Amino acid sequence: MPFFRPQRRRDPDAPRLGSTPKAISRRALETALASAAAAHPNEFGGVLRSDPPGVIGELLLLPGTTAGRRHANFQLYMLHVDLSVVGTVHSHPSGSLRPSDADLRLFRSWGRRHLILGSPYSMGCWRAYDGNGEETRLEVIEPGDRVRDRAAVGRYTPPEPGAKPTAGRAPFPEDEA
Repeated sequence: MPFFRPQRRRDPDAPRLGSTPKAISRRALETALASAAAAHPNEFGGVLRSDPPGVIGELLLLPGTTAGRRHANFQLYMLHVDLSVVGTVHSHPSGSLRPSDADLRLFRSWGRRHLILGSPYSMGCWRAYDGNGEETRLEVIEPGDRVRDRAAVGRYTPPEPGAKPTAGRAPFPEDEA
């Protein structure tokens, strides 16, 4: 008796479950920035989920997460088993977008993409980091968009050291000509 094996047709270039995300939806980024602004002057912390694979589209809040003016403690044991969870997001009320030593320890031990949001929590006041604490790039996409050119979505040159984030809507690196 033959077995019925449904064929799943997927784009061969599409990212697979568990792959490192290359983009974040504008809605997820705006939600994280608004949550960080609401928690100010305390830090804010959450977990990032990638669905569909390759695009961070959700922000998860973990029960028991505590935050103060200089810390956000994640209770990662409260996270359900989910292969689409890809990293963390947290804020720095001081406006600094550089990871602290504690941030680097978290990045190295858990997740593949991490966001740091800085005051005043506008669209230009965030940075993405990989699991080693190196600054990386995430393309911001609108709902329904696809990541444009996977080869072009790589690293970008970070801003000059000491450059302050600007208030209001700042251009993203891919918008600069």
